[in-house]
Amino acid sequence: MFKKILIANRGEIALRIQRACRELGIKAVMVYSEADRDAKYIRLADESVCIGPAASVHSYLNMPAIISAAEVTDAEAIHPGYGFLSENADFAERVEQSGFKFIGPSPESIRTMGDKVSAKQAMIKAGVPCVPGSEGRLPDDPIILKRIAKQVGYPVIIKAAGGGGGRGMRVVHTEAALVHAVQTTKAEAGAAFGNPEVYMEKFLQNPRHIEIQILADQHKNAVWLGERDCSMQRRHQKVIEEAPAPGIPRKLIERIGERCVTAVKKIGYRGAGTFEFLYENGEFYFIEMNTRVQVEHPVTEWITGIDIVRTQIMVAFGDKLPFAQRDIQLKGHSIECRINAEDPYKFTPSPGRITTWHTPGGPGVRVDSHIYANYYVPPNYDSMIGKIIVHGDTREQALARMRTALAETVVEGINTNIPLHRELMVDTKFMDGGTNIHYLEEWLSKRDR
Repeated sequence: MFKKILIANRGEIALRIQRACRELGIKAVMVYSEADRDAKYIRLADESVCIGPAASVHSYLNMPAIISAAEVTDAEAIHPGYGFLSENADFAERVEQSGFKFIGPSPESIRTMGDKVSAKQAMIKAGVPCVPGSEGRLPDDPIILKRIAKQVGYPVIIKAAGGGGGRGMRVVHTEAALVHAVQTTKAEAGAAFGNPEVYMEKFLQNPRHIEIQILADQHKNAVWLGERDCSMQRRHQKVIEEAPAPGIPRKLIERIGERCVTAVKKIGYRGAGTFEFLYENGEFYFIEMNTRVQVEHPVTEWITGIDIVRTQIMVAFGDKLPFAQRDIQLKGHSIECRINAEDPYKFTPSPGRITTWHTPGGPGVRVDSHIYANYYVPPNYDSMIGKIIVHGDTREQALARMRTALAETVVEGINTNIPLHRELMVDTKFMDGGTNIHYLEEWLSKRDR
């Protein structure tokens, strides 16, 4: 096993990876920006290296600085967490060329799945169902654009080929708006992702967002770990996740899970990954694959009993998966609420000093967070400061435990979205299960009237 791993990330995922390293007897090296100097995981690390100022471009996105930190600390591998450089094929390539192990898939797999057009083409070849749309990147010719849209059928959605995180998307309802929408999305994609290419898909009206978690090793073994329902979203950003997905027949889930395993074997994938689908009228449609650990991985860990981060590290070292598909048994129900430092209804960031931090406890409650009383939430990064995750024998019990956990949680000094979560946990339609990806935004618009 590795003796020392460098963790190239921050926040709760940095602490989560550090814990996995400790359990495996691996020394953890933390890199950090000047804004994160007082973070808990820096104090707990075996070694730490400051790699730059607060701005991400000069620290957590600074490839030479991260690789240099690995060199000076004599680390053997680099774990990128999620966000930042976790799905950057060039970074993965530079890590391996520098003589370190990248704890994730190969650069080739990241490139294939990171480009949404090539990912879709790969999934079609592997027999994974995809949303109807353009066969490849959209041309500039307005006549051809209109012809493609007519064939797909309005409404359509224009997506950035190199996009992610819910950005680089635009819905088009009429032919009159099509050309301008494509041009605008191309310009935004070029500025945000360095890739102006876009493609087109049919815009589904009332889908749910369902994910399939997979793990694969270097020895052609792969498994799927059940599904997650991530339909509670605002502007394509997930707010609540749960597993399993309520109300979807198990046979349909099993069929799509098996297809995902077949696909990862065909593309030679290794490590953890997530297939994201839209689900509507009994059909699954592939939208993208995330080639990293997900924010919402704890709900899957709880219903399967499998430590995804620990397994990531073992697979990167070259070990075989310690379990087969027949060993994967789903138990109970798990729900996760993302806790953000923001106004709960306006969603404006709320950085600042946390004066009080009291976490919930009790049976079936887990809190993943790097914050503490007197911690200063910097304004430079994503607003998520932690996650509350619960597990119960049934969905009803999990909901009850989440309501209790949220009631016990105290955060003072900044605003958080906990009041929003408390309201949603007693919302009748959410409690019934099966809400679609538009539900939260519709709920918020009605609340504001």
